Amino acid sequence: MAAPAAAAATRTLLSLQNQSASPFIPSRQNVSLRQNLGIPITCSMKSPFKHLSTYSSPNSPITPLSATTTNSPTTSPTTPTNFHGLCYVVGDNIDTDQIIPAEYLTLVPSKPDEYRKLGSYALIGLPSTYPIRFVEPGVFQSKYSIVIGGDNFGCGSSREHAPVALGAAGVKAVVAESYARIFFRNSVATGEVYPFDSEVRLCEECSTGDVVTVELAECRLINHTTGKEYKLKPIGDAGPVIEAGGIFAYARKTGMIPSI
Repeated sequence: MAAPAAAAATRTLLSLQNQSASPFIPSRQNVSLRQNLGIPITCSMKSPFKHLSTYSSPNSPITPLSATTTNSPTTSPTTPTNFHGLCYVVGDNIDTDQIIPAEYLTLVPSKPDEYRKLGSYALIGLPSTYPIRFVEPGVFQSKYSIVIGGDNFGCGSSREHAPVALGAAGVKAVVAESYARIFFRNSVATGEVYPFDSEVRLCEECSTGDVVTVELAECRLINHTTGKEYKLKPIGDAGPVIEAGGIFAYARKTGMIPSI
């Protein structure tokens, strides 16, 4: 009887509600992912696809900044609470073909070598109006760890490869004015990146190469290059799902489906 129960739970988990801008995680009661139920939000990335170290290039004069850490009784010494690094800025309606073109969808993220290759192709579909490459030729990761977008980020197809490619490239968080629902859901379901909503149009406030910090607990983005701070919308209950490494890891962790 365990197999039918697990299958039923899996089908339930995959039905992240569609009509609102934010999906939901079912438990004994359905709750919005962005509703704050008092669950502490941390951001240790536990995705099974995280095989890579911080980007580095001997030809780059810029040393990318990694996530900062803090010690507290409720978090381990290596658990980051802030994401700190260079940002890459894009505009409105960045679709999944621009994030990862269809020709690269044959790559299998569960294979470490192919996961690394996905990272090297992240945002390679952007038009020539973006003169700065997100990932430099010949490397697998980007020096930009935070992507800032405009309206309707991640529109297009339902491919999970889009957030996976960004995560493989070293992206920790995407901050956009709004998201296509399927991209937001896939970001949470895969546990690859934190998708934050901005309260202002940050793609017009920030520039590619600015040094920024995303503070999860304070729901704030700080642009250290310009000295300005901006409020972000709380990510709510999506935080623990991403922290766990995705929806199935979260379901096993909370006992919603059997552990393997």
